[in-house]
Amino acid sequence: MSRSAHPAGPRHADVLPEGHYSAPADDLNVLDPKVWARTVGRDADGVVTVGGIPVTQLAEEYGTPAYLLDEADFRERARAWRTAFGDGADVFYAGKAFLSRAVVRWLDEEGLNLDVCSGGELATALSAGMPAERIAFHGNNKSPEEIERAVRAGVGRIVLDSFQEIVRVAHIAQSLGKRQRVQIRITVGVEAHTHEFIATAHEDQKFGIPLAGGQAAEAVRRALKLDGLEVIGIHSHIGSQIFDMSGFEVAAHRVVGLLKDIRDEHGVELPEIDLGGGLGIAYTSDDDPREPHEIAKALTEIVTRECEAARLATPRISVEPGRAIVGPTAFTLYEVGTVKPLEGLRTYVSVDGGMSDNIRTALYDAEYSVALASRTSDAEPMLVRVVGKHCESGDIVVKDAFLPGDLAPGDLIAVPATGAYCRSMASNYNHALRPPVVAVRDGAARVVVRRETEEDLLRLDVG
Repeated sequence: MSRSAHPAGPRHADVLPEGHYSAPADDLNVLDPKVWARTVGRDADGVVTVGGIPVTQLAEEYGTPAYLLDEADFRERARAWRTAFGDGADVFYAGKAFLSRAVVRWLDEEGLNLDVCSGGELATALSAGMPAERIAFHGNNKSPEEIERAVRAGVGRIVLDSFQEIVRVAHIAQSLGKRQRVQIRITVGVEAHTHEFIATAHEDQKFGIPLAGGQAAEAVRRALKLDGLEVIGIHSHIGSQIFDMSGFEVAAHRVVGLLKDIRDEHGVELPEIDLGGGLGIAYTSDDDPREPHEIAKALTEIVTRECEAARLATPRISVEPGRAIVGPTAFTLYEVGTVKPLEGLRTYVSVDGGMSDNIRTALYDAEYSVALASRTSDAEPMLVRVVGKHCESGDIVVKDAFLPGDLAPGDLIAVPATGAYCRSMASNYNHALRPPVVAVRDGAARVVVRRETEEDLLRLDVG
């Protein structure tokens, strides 16, 4: 790796421009365990390692950019969620965060269920051997073909998202001679403390059937009358990257209120309640996520208290962590291509990836951390913006962070907490090739999703 220095950008706090960033850490070589996968560290040469393997070795073998996934960490987090909720609840991993056949097998082995929201995710789950009865099928506009495949496969539940879908699923199930277990997704009017595009429980958005105006009650009324459906519960999801449990408390109160109304009108106590996912993770040292056992205790107490007040039997709780499991377990490894200091502003560090492998910064204004990974440095910190190689001014990976002032082309840098919604939302913008996902465990590495090739791109282009 090149070690040559370059003209440095602004470094000291008294000359930094205004912006939304934390002060540099006392030692940029220290990796905050809050934001890195659990087996990540540095070796005697200062190189970042994961699962006991230096990233320089992984870069040499698999290239950059690459998503490096700590399998042991993934399994440990999955197990922690399963243990926290115990046998009296169901944990569905939200496959939209990141899904591959290897991940499906890990989930199966660790005793978790799986939530899918497309035909492709369902196909991946079934092809990897996940028992269909442990799969939930989400989505606000499932096609008839997707619904038929799910019903034929025997998925454990389909989450109904609209009045049209109630009729559609019932008709397909009845035509196949089946009675499909379903939950009805409602929006409870809770404004989660998150980005507008990932808040999902206020009325003015595409998901679910509003509780307001009696629409959710009418949806239940219609579903209970249809022979092709077995209504097993109510589903609610209030947003993503949430740290404050108060939103879940309000949501549970309103969902239990609906369950009480259903009992009073129909004489039926629905046996399940799904509170969704959306629990936050640490992208930066400023984030402070809760542990699974704390979340399980809080949610169980909230639902139990509300049901006791309504004189209802406590239903079986389901949760859907996705980001909370896979997000912290992976990081993206890049090679620095150019380093461009802008006097009085910041230094732009261009890497060999960008918004094609991490759209979240551009889409959600997401915050990330970054570290020099191929060596350590005692150079003074400089304020940087890590950007990609795409023809787009919004092609930003890390908006504002600090890296050593001697950073140079050829260095490797790593962005932690990219396990969720990075590979799954990756694109071929500018005909970029999507990076591989490399799983690392106990000193061994293997590709679980291979790097795309130019042949892959051209194979789809039939013109």
